Amino acid sequence: MLNLTVPVWELIVRSILVYVFLIFILRISGKRQIGQLAPFDLVLLLILSNAVQNSMNGGDNSLIGGLISATTLVTINYLVGFATFRSKKLESLIEGRPQILIHNGKLYQDMMESSQLTQQELDVALRLAGCSSIKDVHTAILETGGAISVIPIKK
Repeated sequence: MLNLTVPVWELIVRSILVYVFLIFILRISGKRQIGQLAPFDLVLLLILSNAVQNSMNGGDNSLIGGLISATTLVTINYLVGFATFRSKKLESLIEGRPQILIHNGKLYQDMMESSQLTQQELDVALRLAGCSSIKDVHTAILETGGAISVIPIKK
């Protein structure tokens, strides 16, 4: 239970590599997957966590090994958060940039497609903002966290 079968440095390096890989893979999968989890997205995340477990622990199932991996993940997550707070360039690289979906009643279909947003998802955000159609929207923005911000046209 307390005996490590893998060196401490290896557990730390493995945890960092898995963390960086998951940030990369989730970043390229798009904002919608992070901000608006559908049931299949949640299942994917649960299976993904199980799939990378052995990559992180290298076969070490000891209590200490798990605590080292967990501490490494929390520490690297804190450091990434701090670094993105200090560097807007790094923040943009890791979190992405907001994307304009609608401006002055004009829908940017190419942004919808590149963000993998359906018309139904956009319509929900418009209804929540009190807009009955795209023509009622001054600006709709897909935020970096996956939420859609809608600013209605003032009447």
